Amino acid sequence: MEDTVIHVADVLRVEATAEQEARVLRKIDLYILPLMGVCYMLQYMDKVTLSYATQLGILTDLNLQGSQYSWTSSIFYFGYLFWSFPSSYLAVRAPLGKYVAITVVLWGIVLMCHGAAKDYAGLMAVRFFLGVTEAAVSPGFSLIIGLFYKREEQPGRMLIWFSGNAVANILSGIIAHGIGEITTSKVATWKLLFLILGAVTTFWGIVLVFLLPNSPSEANFLTPEERALCLHRTIGNKTGILEKSEFKMSQMIAGLLDPQAWILFLAMFTVSVANGGISAFGSIVVASLGFSPLTAVLMQMPAGGFQLGAMILSSILTAYTKIPRTIIMVFMTLISLVGIVMVYAIPSDQKWSRLGGSWITSTYVANIPLQLSLITSNVAGYSKRSTVSGMLFVAYCTGNIVGPQFFSTDQAPSYSRGIRATLAGYGLAIFFVFSLFLYYFFENRRRNTKFGLPADASESDELEAEISNKTDRELANFRYVL
Repeated sequence: MEDTVIHVADVLRVEATAEQEARVLRKIDLYILPLMGVCYMLQYMDKVTLSYATQLGILTDLNLQGSQYSWTSSIFYFGYLFWSFPSSYLAVRAPLGKYVAITVVLWGIVLMCHGAAKDYAGLMAVRFFLGVTEAAVSPGFSLIIGLFYKREEQPGRMLIWFSGNAVANILSGIIAHGIGEITTSKVATWKLLFLILGAVTTFWGIVLVFLLPNSPSEANFLTPEERALCLHRTIGNKTGILEKSEFKMSQMIAGLLDPQAWILFLAMFTVSVANGGISAFGSIVVASLGFSPLTAVLMQMPAGGFQLGAMILSSILTAYTKIPRTIIMVFMTLISLVGIVMVYAIPSDQKWSRLGGSWITSTYVANIPLQLSLITSNVAGYSKRSTVSGMLFVAYCTGNIVGPQFFSTDQAPSYSRGIRATLAGYGLAIFFVFSLFLYYFFENRRRNTKFGLPADASESDELEAEISNKTDRELANFRYVL
């Protein structure tokens, strides 16, 4: 069998025991997930570096005033948004793993360039290009997960690599604090922060260039027989495992007209409004509670622990219970809503209670990999799935652009307008996620009434549906994962 050409007969010939399948699954887990987890940890560190830099002197050194700092956070997502749809197109046409890896190298280089910024304009420029270079990572990883794993396996795996987010929140506080204590360097500590993390990211990008696979058929860490087995395992996904290089305009239009795509869009947009403000002003808000700058950096570390706990709990619930993913997402966002209410409503003299509220506002991040897994599980057709993935990241970008604009330095120390906007974002996100649950539930019921139950499809029928590269709305046997 050719390494890059997979035929129907190659997959149909596969006969594997449960033990062989489990061994291949472990091999995929141990190879792919650490590569993704470390990369995502570095990505989140790089995103929050700007927030930590506010406590290391960047506001004073670059003379950032009024809403200028808010815009340095927002413009990152303009770059992310600018490259989102081109990235979705390139993810289909270019070797996926190599494309993602090269963008990681470029993002590390751009991050180091932050240390050369002399003024507001220079910082705005590097922030924009940082967004461009990071735009491929999350959607690219989601597509790779969809290629290597069954639908029921995807949420747990996405939560594993996304847990790098939480680990980064813990470690980045220690790193930023340690760099902030340096007194012997002639280089400003906020510049050192960008230079060090950028160099580490560049190194990891080079590692990914050589190790991150493009697809199951090109996974060099698997034997030819294991590659065929990997493809055979995922034929029940009906989402287009045999990587189509042709971008279908009809599928792009189908994605833009799909109701589930727009509900996902609104859910992501509203929670990203909350995320944008909290991510950019987290250090400033914590410092406003009465902590010194370097202490404020450390005081954000427990938030990473709550994030990690939320992700572990979500992984357990998705893997070992029948609770719908959408209901888990509602629960996690509800905890974040309670946290921001605590920050807003508890009297200012009770700083530790308000700080505790700020820690649990981060549990919503467990929703992001679950939302990505809904795309890989519920959107069939490779070009359609790539389009909907791009839509979701447009929502992510626009929400994170809007969020910081509700915060400004003249609101200190209460930042009441920004916190109210965050509260509204969480509340609306809960509404839209529950609406998505209802849409999937009633659409599955409609399909069962019209086409009957899908349980009678044979393996060959499922394989033909998979290889047909049809969309979920074109496949009579397709049912949505709640």
